[in-house]
Formats: sequence, structure tokens, C-alpha cells
Amino acid sequence: MKEIKEILQSYTQATKEGKRTALATVVKVEGSSYRRPGARMLVTDDGLLTGAISGGCLEGDALRKALSAIVQQQNKLVTYDTTDEDDAKFGVQLGCNGIVHILFEPINASDELNPIQLLKMLEAERTPAVQVTLFSLNNNQQLGTTLLLRGDQTFTAKQTTLTKELETDATEVLTEKISVFKSYEFNGQSLDAFIEYTAPPIALIIAGAGNDAQPLAAMANLLGWQTTIADGRPTHATQQRFATADQIIVSKPEHLLSQLKIDEQTAFVLMTHNYNYDLALLNELLKIKVNYIGVLGPKKKLHRMLDELNIDPNTDLSNVYGPVGLDLGAETAEEIALSISSEIKTVFSGSSVKSLKDKATAIHSNFKR
Repeated sequence: MKEIKEILQSYTQATKEGKRTALATVVKVEGSSYRRPGARMLVTDDGLLTGAISGGCLEGDALRKALSAIVQQQNKLVTYDTTDEDDAKFGVQLGCNGIVHILFEPINASDELNPIQLLKMLEAERTPAVQVTLFSLNNNQQLGTTLLLRGDQTFTAKQTTLTKELETDATEVLTEKISVFKSYEFNGQSLDAFIEYTAPPIALIIAGAGNDAQPLAAMANLLGWQTTIADGRPTHATQQRFATADQIIVSKPEHLLSQLKIDEQTAFVLMTHNYNYDLALLNELLKIKVNYIGVLGPKKKLHRMLDELNIDPNTDLSNVYGPVGLDLGAETAEEIALSISSEIKTVFSGSSVKSLKDKATAIHSNFKR
């Protein structure tokens, strides 16, 4: 979601300056690639790139293809095949041993539902959404970004005889929360669809405005998470100390939750270094559904807190992580921030903690094919 936000900011600036733009989207990958389907990059007619569709090796050639799409005002699908060892013939050195399909869509500002406008709608609310992008590997039918489904709202950029079928499949993806690739018959030819599920960014609530919370807030911002700092001390919880925070709340623990919108992408980290504040907040959090509650400090601290709260031993506490963080051997505040953010990412992605060299499946495998 951070990449989308940066693309939207760049597009707004480009529009103000009268520049023409194109959106490049990775719509399909076969084999290995640095970026997976859904990666995007905005290209302006003077060569400014925002976002990324590879590790940097494709961008040069993609710039030329994007400029061509802008001039011709026509969607273009470009395939980069690096399974051939002689990948230098493409003018790029990918070294990924995969096939990457990238769709280039020139942006028409007068089109109320152009791909950028649909991205704006997606980014505007903390609501899971599904986008449908239509392309063809076998012919020139590159319809592009066609549909956005958000909650019970459907925005259709291009009406076709496939629209109802696409809406049905998009609804299924929204329910199952996993992106899919599907093929359809359209105008007597095969048409491919990337039906992409997008969850809201992680919302991190850091209870604590001490110096050790600053690196965690900065790291969350770097990852594109929405960050809230909460503390009872107005001298500590300030915008000056937490310049990148989206929200700063000075509140007693028992009044904090009423000031927050909590959803399935919300994580809490309790690190006020005030035992009574953490205890009171933990008591409130255990009454509601929160997918991640991290408690800074030794395990005996958490056990003491649970004992004081008279928590039933049979209560499911699988969402409570104390001591908070992964075992990275962290010591400094910055290392602890890395440990905590890594654990949060692991939990919300449903991943496991191990070296990629020990993973038997593909790195990116959360797609149905």
C-alpha cells in the first residue's frame, strides 16, 4: 500500500505540472522474479519513475515502453523472458530465470475511472478491496484495469459482456482473501485476468512515547504502516518527537480504545514502561478482538499481569506476544524495533520464521492459479 500511496502523490504532482503519465503493472509472473504480480510503477513523460516493477533491472526498458504507450495512448503488454541464459538480448540483465508480463496503461485524466482513480478509491478507505486487470498473452486485447470491488461497492471502468462474471469472481476473491488468475473467452479469443486482493496496511498502535518507541515508529513508517502513538504523558507524545506518526493520542488507558478504529489489520505494542498503564490497557484489549498484542518486557512481567487480571488459564491468548518480537539477538532500540516489526509482519502475513534458503516452495505463493 505504501507504493500505491507514493504513486498517487507522484501522479498528483505530475498532473499539476501538466505531465502525461502511464502506469506499469506486473500482471503475471512465471518462474522467479524480484517483484510479484501487483507491483506497480508510475512513469511520467519526462522519465520520472515512482514505484518499482523489478529490482532495478527492468526499469530502463520499461521506461521506453511506457513512453511509447503514452505517445500512442494505447495499452501495451510487454513480456520479459529471462529463462534464456542469453538475457542480454533484451537489453536487461535480470538474472531471475523467470517470465515477467507487464501491462502499460496510459492515464487519461478525463476518464473518471482510469487506473489511477481506482487506486485512489482503494487507498482512501481502510477496507479490503479487489481489482481486476484484463490482459491477453495471445492477442492485442489489453483492456487493462477494469473493475474495483470494495465492500458492497463495485466500480466498473470498462463494461463488457464479462462484467457480471468478473463481479462474481471478484466477490469470491474478496471473501477468500487471496488473489487469483483466471481465463475467459471474450470476442472469440482467450482473455486473462489478474484478480488482485488488497488488504489495508497494518495499523500499528504503539502504547508508549519513550525514546525506544521512536525507532519502531520510524520503521513502521518506512514499511508503509499507519502508526499511532498513545501515551498518558503530553510531554512525550508529541508530533515533534514522532514526526512520521499518523496520529498522536494523549490518553489514559481506559479511554484509549474509544478513540481508535480497530480492525483485523490492527496491531498493538505495549511499551510505556509504566506497569500500571500497560496493565490497564491489556485489560481493555483482552475484552475485544485484536489479532496482535505485543508486550515489551520479560515473560514474568506478562505472567504477573495476567495473574493480576485473573485471566482464566483456558483463555486463548495466542494473539498475545510477550516478550514481544522475534529472537534476533536484538539489544539496541533499533534492533528491538526490527525484532518487533518482523514479528508483526510474520503474524499478519501468516508466514513462518525461517531462512528463505530452507523454504521448499516459491517465495511468493499467496496466489491461486
